Amino acid sequence: MSKPLARYAALTGYIDLSRSLSLDPIQLMRNVNLDPGGLDLQDRWVPAGSVARLLELSAAASDRPDFALKLADRRRLSTLGPLSISLREEPDARGAVRLLIRYQHMFNESLHIRLSERDGLSTIRIHVDTGEPMPVRQSVELAVTATYQLLAQLLGEHWHPVSVCFEHARPADDTTHRRVFGAPLRFDAEYSGIVAYTSDLDQPNRLSDPLLRSYARQVLDTVTAPEEPTTTTRVRELVELLLPTGRCSVDQVARSLGVDRRTVHRHLAKSGLTFSIVLDETRTELARRMVSSRRYSLTEISEMLAFSTPSSFSRWFSRQFGMSPREWRTRAEA
Repeated sequence: MSKPLARYAALTGYIDLSRSLSLDPIQLMRNVNLDPGGLDLQDRWVPAGSVARLLELSAAASDRPDFALKLADRRRLSTLGPLSISLREEPDARGAVRLLIRYQHMFNESLHIRLSERDGLSTIRIHVDTGEPMPVRQSVELAVTATYQLLAQLLGEHWHPVSVCFEHARPADDTTHRRVFGAPLRFDAEYSGIVAYTSDLDQPNRLSDPLLRSYARQVLDTVTAPEEPTTTTRVRELVELLLPTGRCSVDQVARSLGVDRRTVHRHLAKSGLTFSIVLDETRTELARRMVSSRRYSLTEISEMLAFSTPSSFSRWFSRQFGMSPREWRTRAEA
């Protein structure tokens, strides 16, 4: 499987910010095999891992753990290109978030955003997966901040989320985080993302012009085909949710979808898949994500992914990724 790519637009404002912090942005980009001249080509695809390395390297070189937040301050909605037009014209923030999720593959293949709603709260979970073990703290903070800025632009400057969450530890100085988000911060959380009142997402978008909405969608659809949610996508999401509970089976997934198991098998077969294949692929994705984080011990991860013993999990992981889970975790934290 090829590693995910990202557009150079992800680095909008990078040169100016780096120079303001007395960094040499050209040399830093060359250190991660990125072409500085490519920044003029915002739609050019580059390895997402290189972008993540650049952000981490820049944060370390400047001794600014808030580097990504400062970079986000220099971005505008227009950074998303044609997608920004449609986001601005959605009737409410919920529609904008769903559109962002639907077209997220347009600008960063390593970025995964999901929206869930329960008991009056909407949770926007944000995950970055570069396909290789490396720190992604700055990339996650950039994505969370950009999503927050989108919501604030649509809902008005007086809007604030219920909370903002990060999987990584709290920085020694969280002044910038508190200034940017103006909401309770949770570090060492189960996920990274934003929690908002569902009723806030239903508020009318003050920027939207109904007469321009259909035109904006037409423009967007001429640029790229959207990724429509499918039964296969929903099966993957349910497997991801159920696997750590020990209750992941095709019957449980079928019940959650409101269909019988034969219907699940039939829909997966149309995509050339079986339930076992989806289960294995999802287990692989979860293993990579969990091992990269220190939230769970390797023993806990082996139990959550339904392995009989930690040693069997370690052998399986080594076959999948070419290194032990302990080595992967060490490299992800380097």
